[in-house]
Amino acid sequence: MKFQRSGLVAGIALTATIALTACGSDNDSKPEAGAAAPSAGTCVGGTISAQGSSAQKNAMDEWIKAYAASCTDAKIDYNPNGSGAGVKALIQGLTDFAGSDSALKDDEQPQADAKCASPALNLPMVTGPIAVVYNVTGADGLQFSSTTLAKIFSGKITKWNDPAIAAENTGAKLPDATIEAVHRADESGTTDNFTKYLSKTAEADWTFGNAKAWKAPGGTGANKSDGIAAKIKSTPNTISYVELSFAENSSLQAAKIKNGAGEYTELTADSAGKTIEGATIKGTGNDLKLDIDYNAKTAGAYPIVLATYEIVCSKYADAAKGKAVQGFLKYTSSAEGQAKLKDLGYAPLPEAVRAKVAASVAAIS
Repeated sequence: MKFQRSGLVAGIALTATIALTACGSDNDSKPEAGAAAPSAGTCVGGTISAQGSSAQKNAMDEWIKAYAASCTDAKIDYNPNGSGAGVKALIQGLTDFAGSDSALKDDEQPQADAKCASPALNLPMVTGPIAVVYNVTGADGLQFSSTTLAKIFSGKITKWNDPAIAAENTGAKLPDATIEAVHRADESGTTDNFTKYLSKTAEADWTFGNAKAWKAPGGTGANKSDGIAAKIKSTPNTISYVELSFAENSSLQAAKIKNGAGEYTELTADSAGKTIEGATIKGTGNDLKLDIDYNAKTAGAYPIVLATYEIVCSKYADAAKGKAVQGFLKYTSSAEGQAKLKDLGYAPLPEAVRAKVAASVAAIS
């Protein structure tokens, strides 16, 4: 398994708020059947305010529910208002930690460090496979290379029956209909990762780089992951990108994607995990910023994945706040917490990665 260090060492904004009540009380605080409860010793009281990535909303909802069922005197508020908003809130001191589908940028890191008065840590917590979703009547099982996707989302391919699409989908019933390419209207780590994939694998056809804000001309914007899923579900001849759990929740068609080995690969938790296993750590010390190889030639690997991070202070000015954040993240980074993800349309962290994240969480104070 490749997992190395480089650098110096090598739409709809829904707030998920749950007030936790005393463990063992007579109210409805018992874990639901089948829920992965926090391990002994991870429960810490206190109030945590967090915001950011909408892609990790479904994971957060389940984690908060399980933590609420077992822990005492805690309150966790997670507002999935987008990765860009979460990072800005952290830098402004308006949230205790941020969820983001991208690690802090070079210009954001020192700002976050200054606000924390300690190094801000990028901790990958969720493997969020990005599904290329579409709504084309009668065209099941479509597959795409990065080159074709780059041409679609840059407006170079405008019809579903374009020869480039037909060549990759022999026998598919492709209509003579205009493609409506849908992208995130708000700043999004999902957009950052999707455009990074295009820029790394289809450089000749994608000249817009990568960023949280959509840079290519044309297309239709939709807010948040829920908004993307709803738009594709309701609108024929559309195509977009969204985290897998939202695609599954809306029963959307997800395309197979050609990987670096030349295989058209179906998106599953296992195929996405193979790509994360090949990631390189760019951060130093307890910072676990990842560099993902979108051209990985690993057999069976699905190439469009993101690591959804929790961005935290390594040392909080309020020690009780630091312990509360640490307690919750001990659960999310535990084997029990990660086991919840596979049923939600995410991929659990590979064990070697999970163990490193758990060690970094243990150092938060």
